[in-house]
Amino acid sequence: MAAGQTVTVYGAYGHTGRFVVAHLRERGFVPVLAGRDREKLEALAEEHPGLAVRPAAVDDPVALDRALAGADAVVNTAGPFATTAAPVVEAALRAGIPYVDVAAEIEANADTFTRFADRARAAGAVVLPAMAFYGGLGDLLATAALGGRTTADEAHIAYGLSGWQPTEGTRLAGKVSAERRGGRRVRYAGGRLEYHSDALPTLTWSFPEPMGPRSVVGEFTMADVVTIPSHLSVPTVRTYMSTEAAGGVTGADTPSPTAVDERGRSAQTFLVDVVVRSGGLERRAVATGRDIYAVTAPLAVEAVHRILTGRTRTTGVASAGELFDAADFLDSLAAAGHVTWEKREESPAAPAPVPASA
Repeated sequence: MAAGQTVTVYGAYGHTGRFVVAHLRERGFVPVLAGRDREKLEALAEEHPGLAVRPAAVDDPVALDRALAGADAVVNTAGPFATTAAPVVEAALRAGIPYVDVAAEIEANADTFTRFADRARAAGAVVLPAMAFYGGLGDLLATAALGGRTTADEAHIAYGLSGWQPTEGTRLAGKVSAERRGGRRVRYAGGRLEYHSDALPTLTWSFPEPMGPRSVVGEFTMADVVTIPSHLSVPTVRTYMSTEAAGGVTGADTPSPTAVDERGRSAQTFLVDVVVRSGGLERRAVATGRDIYAVTAPLAVEAVHRILTGRTRTTGVASAGELFDAADFLDSLAAAGHVTWEKREESPAAPAPVPASA
């Protein structure tokens, strides 16, 4: 049980951070509200009386140590993670507690694996990046689809979002990533990240019913290209985004998410279709749900719960699919009503997606 266990939430007042704080409380944890802005933390504390407030800038190791003092784990929800991940991981290693973040930034996640792999493993620590809708959910689905296999020829993750109203944090993270790439795009092929300036194709993806065939932007690359190859031998990982969502997140005047229920969720719905192909056969896993930001909270909190109760398979820097029993993790989310998911029977590989105009 989580009763009394304390979890520092860095970036607690952000859009996703608020969902994480609320869900931690629902699960019986005691959140500690941490982040860079004292006023925003204190305003959040008025909504959650009795929770500790611990401001800390990422360039202040002493303040970060205070923010994590006495905590059983830390969840970092503060982007851009290119700036926050390393300092908070360092603080977690000093405190001897697990680190979980919700980073969708490809390079920031790759940096976490590269920079901390040896130290975290030597310390017997758990560092879990990208435990979120992007990076975490796709990795769990791909791992579950493979059913214990660790190799495949290629993995495809298609995101059927009804739309995408980005948060301020999403926009800032995208800006930082674009600057880091010099305006280039990124994809994962030949077993590595490649940077290019090619235009992204628009394709038709055959989502399962009731969604059916939809227009998607091909090579709309997300954090799955880091998490999946971190533990599975898959030389090609491609991700696709519904055109409605791609237009929303890149549009300059798209509004921020609007809450439409008592839990603060938006009306956005999603279907994530994962297809893993090998030797002329394909294995498929599908998940559906509502609000990509809201569903990140149960993903991250279930991860914390499993780490603290010893339901893990390794130590060091690891993605969700490597760290947990993927199917069992997804079953827990489904039982709590956060997603629905299913694994399809193995079948002959379908043709590659075709241009939408064909």
